[in-house]
Amino acid sequence: MNEIMSLQLIITFLFILFSPNIKAASVVTSEVADVKIECIERERHALLIFKQGLIDADGLLSSWGGEDCCKWRGVSCSNTTGHVVKLNLNYVNRPPLEISYQPLRGNISSSLLELQHLDYLDLSFNPFGGQIPEFIGSLYKLQHLDLSMCWFSGRVPYGLGNLSRLQYLDLNGNFGSYVGKLEWLSNLSFLRHVGLNNINLTEATDWLQVVSELPSLTKLQLQACFLPSVSSTSISFVNSSKSLAFVDLSGNTLTNSIYLWLSNFSTSLVHVDLSLNNLQGPVPGFAFENMTSLLHLYLDQTHIEGIPNTFRNMCSLKRLSFLNSNLSGQLVELFLNLSGCTKDALEYLNLENNNLSGSLPDFTVLSSLRELHLFNNMLDGSFPKRFGQLSNLTVLDLGSNQLGGSLPDFSVFSTLKILRISNNKLNGTFSTSIGQLSKLEELYVSSNFLEDTISEVHMSNLFDLKIFDLSYNKLTLNFSSVWLPPFQLDVIALSNCKIVSRLPAWLQTQNKFSYLDLSSTEISGLVPSWFWDLSPNLYFLNLSNNSLRGVLPDLSLKFAGNPAIDLSFNYFEGSIPPFPPTMSSLSLSNNMFSGSISFLCANTGFLSYLDLSDNHLLGEFPSCWTPWETLFFLNLANNKFSGKIPNSMTSGCLIKSLHLRNNSMSGEMPTSLRNCERLAVIDLGNNKFSGTLPAWIGDSLLDLTILSLRSNRFHGMVPWQLCNLAMLQVLDFSRNSISGTIPECLNNLTAMVQNTSSNALISSSYILGSPGVNGGISAGNYQEHALLVWKGVESEYKSTLGLLKSIDLSSNKLSGEVPVTVTSLIGLISLNLSRNSLTGPIPPKIGQLNLLNTLDLSDNLLAGEIPESCSQLNALGVLDLSNNNLSGKIPSNTKLQSFDPSAYAGNLELCGPPLSNTCPGEEQPQDPDFDMEPREDGIITLGFYVSMALGFIAGFWGVVATLVLNRSWRHAYFQFLNHTKDQLYVAVVLNIAKFQRWLRS
Repeated sequence: MNEIMSLQLIITFLFILFSPNIKAASVVTSEVADVKIECIERERHALLIFKQGLIDADGLLSSWGGEDCCKWRGVSCSNTTGHVVKLNLNYVNRPPLEISYQPLRGNISSSLLELQHLDYLDLSFNPFGGQIPEFIGSLYKLQHLDLSMCWFSGRVPYGLGNLSRLQYLDLNGNFGSYVGKLEWLSNLSFLRHVGLNNINLTEATDWLQVVSELPSLTKLQLQACFLPSVSSTSISFVNSSKSLAFVDLSGNTLTNSIYLWLSNFSTSLVHVDLSLNNLQGPVPGFAFENMTSLLHLYLDQTHIEGIPNTFRNMCSLKRLSFLNSNLSGQLVELFLNLSGCTKDALEYLNLENNNLSGSLPDFTVLSSLRELHLFNNMLDGSFPKRFGQLSNLTVLDLGSNQLGGSLPDFSVFSTLKILRISNNKLNGTFSTSIGQLSKLEELYVSSNFLEDTISEVHMSNLFDLKIFDLSYNKLTLNFSSVWLPPFQLDVIALSNCKIVSRLPAWLQTQNKFSYLDLSSTEISGLVPSWFWDLSPNLYFLNLSNNSLRGVLPDLSLKFAGNPAIDLSFNYFEGSIPPFPPTMSSLSLSNNMFSGSISFLCANTGFLSYLDLSDNHLLGEFPSCWTPWETLFFLNLANNKFSGKIPNSMTSGCLIKSLHLRNNSMSGEMPTSLRNCERLAVIDLGNNKFSGTLPAWIGDSLLDLTILSLRSNRFHGMVPWQLCNLAMLQVLDFSRNSISGTIPECLNNLTAMVQNTSSNALISSSYILGSPGVNGGISAGNYQEHALLVWKGVESEYKSTLGLLKSIDLSSNKLSGEVPVTVTSLIGLISLNLSRNSLTGPIPPKIGQLNLLNTLDLSDNLLAGEIPESCSQLNALGVLDLSNNNLSGKIPSNTKLQSFDPSAYAGNLELCGPPLSNTCPGEEQPQDPDFDMEPREDGIITLGFYVSMALGFIAGFWGVVATLVLNRSWRHAYFQFLNHTKDQLYVAVVLNIAKFQRWLRS
């Protein structure tokens, strides 16, 4: 007991003895904890110099001015030393409410070298430009370097190989940068992330060996680097990473040898993307069969053939994509190859744009499948009669195939959100099971052969529906006028459906939609005022090809974004009201609008398509077209416009198609039109334009495909520069006062020299509206058209315009000979040189134009014989050689003889079928009692007719009596009468032709 007490006393004494020191130590520790760590002054100064070199339009670095740089935006310091260790000025990763539209620009100052303790530098998504600064290779403590999307160009500095501690390197998206050899990368043994997307590595023949020697590598991004394809058989894998999980080599020209290299990482790979490479033939069996950890495999846009069969043991595979590859064979076979353990894991399967055929398998066997994309293959047959089990599918895309039959029972797809079955051959009724898909958001069934009446019964449970596309079927929509839809639609596409009523009343319940297409739906009547106040989000409206009436209100504030509006082919009237100044497309053609087009002056320069044709618009063009720098297509044909084309309309011009046909416009073609170098179509026909044909057309407008100046007042010669128009397919200068000769260089019109055309359509794309700055842009496809005289009839050509190659120079004052080079234009379908003063012969080799359907050389001064080669014009449907000085025999050919004699009339010395006069030396045997030879005009005189009359009167009764009694005499007499009738006909025709020629001369 005494020992215990003694011990207690000793402990108490020691506590009392040392308690002041313990208190003091406590105080010191507290003081240290309260010490405020501030940045180093020289580092603060270095950051300020760095800031001075930047352009900070939105004040991102406005906080860079206080004493403590550790509190500045994007700057982090060490808690113990105060040194700056992290600089993060990434533009994309800013807080959403602070995202600026103006990233940092300017120069990256070498003052950053003062930050020698910096281990994290991120300047990504700021467009600095120039080269990657060399000094960055001297920031030796860097572990994380991200300079992606900085618009750098030039050589990537080899000095980056000095950053021996670097673990993360991202230079992605610096498209103008390049690297020679990659050996400097092998010094960075701690690298786990390598991002060199879009860096030119054409000369880096060592790339495969270098990345194989990075022992810590987990992620490799070499997308679109122009990687040279190298063999992997000599590559050493001794120091290779055992943890490489992510490989993106897409967008290069790699060949099948890359499969062997990838197989060395089969146990670690999780993500592989080989899209857009030169992979050929079938996928080899060893390529992926042992990659049991692989989750994502992308082989899009390659040249793989057949049906891959290497997926049975890939039990982890969740995403598999062969988008736009060359897969062929039966789809059923591919599903069989996925029937191993893959079928229980696969969630995403994309086989779009391939050549897969056969019928649809029961895709519910893939129990985990969430998305199935089979768009644009060659699948036929019908849906399976029944599906095996409930499916977890959320996306089913079977569009653009050849599937037929009726729609199946979709009730097994209770989780379906997107259903695309457009552009098939489906028929029958619209399945009511679709209306039970309560989670459905997007429904596309357009361009099929479905026939049914859609009512509220079909739509009652579609609570989440956003996109509703029934276009181009034989469907009738008949909803009650008091029906309240359970959904709020974003897209309403009902083109070519029949709507029972006027504008559907249920539209009044929809106030969020942005896209409305009710074209060709048979709606009629006045447009009610409520229609124009439906949705503030509307950026696409198509009411064309209906029978709607009324006067449009002010629409300038009724649309969102850059709207596209089509009200064509209706009965709207009155003046054109203000439209949104930001509209991208406007079509009001084929209505009854009147007045001027001054409303266009409010446009702010987004318009790419304008069609106001076929109205009653008048007046001169406004001179406020300067902002319209985005206009691609302009059609003002068939109105009453007058005045000149203002120069301001075509300054800085991007226009591709200009239609001003059938107005009362005058003046010369403005020289500013030569700025429109993209012009493919010019149609100024049926106006009052004058002046000479501009030579600059052939110098500047080299994309011209159609040039029509028909029925104007142009004069002067055809400039030889037009022969530079290698793409020209339709040339129409008819009904002007053009003189001189036809240029000899016609054989330079390359498109007409070729006897084939790549496409029956002549079309181009244009902006068809967008919901706004942050929304996607829709594209429209404009099909070009032209009005041509074909077989004597003025007709519009559209769907076959690309096949038509025509020259029409008729009704001018052209002289000289038809150039022999015209026979080189073997693609010509129509050639019309009529009603000129052309002389000389028809080119002997004109028969080379074996596609020619119309040939009109009438009303000229052509002489000589019709070339024998004309007998080769087997496609000829219209021929007119009348009223020339042609002579000789018409070549014997069934086609040439099939035309009416009027095709050769007025050529006095032509003979042979189908003309009645025979050629010399080819007389027919004659009756000895009668002279059947055609007589000269001089034989048939007035006395001839008088004697005929007197003889008839004197001998009538005697002749009649004789003819009644004598059969042989009766027969000879009537033969004489027939012969006399023929003589009279020939004489009259010849004298009329002579009289016409006399008048013309």
